[in-house]
Amino acid sequence: MKKLLTATLLVGTIFFNTANAAPAPIKDRETIYQIALLQSLAMGYFDGSITVKDLKTHGDTGIGTFEGLDGEMIVLDGVVYRANRDLKINVVKDDVRVPFSNVTFFEKDFSVKLADVRDKAAFEKILDEQVNKHGRNSFYMVKVSGTFNEILIRSESGAKEPYPTLVEALKTQNELSPKNISGTLVGLYCPDFMSSLNSTGWHFHFISADKKTGGHVLDLNLKSGEAQFDKTDAFKLDLPTKKNFHALNFKTNMTEDIRKAEQDIQGGK
Repeated sequence: MKKLLTATLLVGTIFFNTANAAPAPIKDRETIYQIALLQSLAMGYFDGSITVKDLKTHGDTGIGTFEGLDGEMIVLDGVVYRANRDLKINVVKDDVRVPFSNVTFFEKDFSVKLADVRDKAAFEKILDEQVNKHGRNSFYMVKVSGTFNEILIRSESGAKEPYPTLVEALKTQNELSPKNISGTLVGLYCPDFMSSLNSTGWHFHFISADKKTGGHVLDLNLKSGEAQFDKTDAFKLDLPTKKNFHALNFKTNMTEDIRKAEQDIQGGK
């Protein structure tokens, strides 16, 4: 289990660095690395502040998006994939820029077998049982490889400047419900004290086993699989340095916008 216990807000050390600083050394493997804030993304801050190449020096597993909100990011086994608006997967070039992401170097601490999980709420309940058992105020990256009776995923085509808010940008999101599909969910759990920096609880992205289909997970029906957990107690945040980032008003409560962005189904198939 991860031994490094640096403070994160209430429980150890949080490091704030500029996004244009030199990338962290690869030895720093025991950390959830975050670029910018989900709250800034919700406000419409879609400017990239780190390249995909630099992001990969901070982790080999994770989730996020790309400059201009151009698709959903899945980082798996050191490869950065994009699920485009058509829910099709491509490998992303190193020079593409990233406005928001969470990654870590994945090291399995424990795992659980899963079978006949009817929906996302039941799925999260099972994962929450493990979080409560091992420590609810830690971070967890999870990889769930399995076969899905059905999974509802979404992605988006991106936005042009001046950027809209995240909720406005997602009004035209595209959704797909593939059936009888195998693949991997990559998910992040953030503790409750992260509410001003990210969304608390779980956030999942999916990529199919054949690396052809993927997106942000809205619902699921899991036939069978295994969830592998990486418990992590260190957190590092890199903030953008552009003037327009410092013009954002973080006194604005973005909780409902983030909930809508994470959960709302628009109905497109």
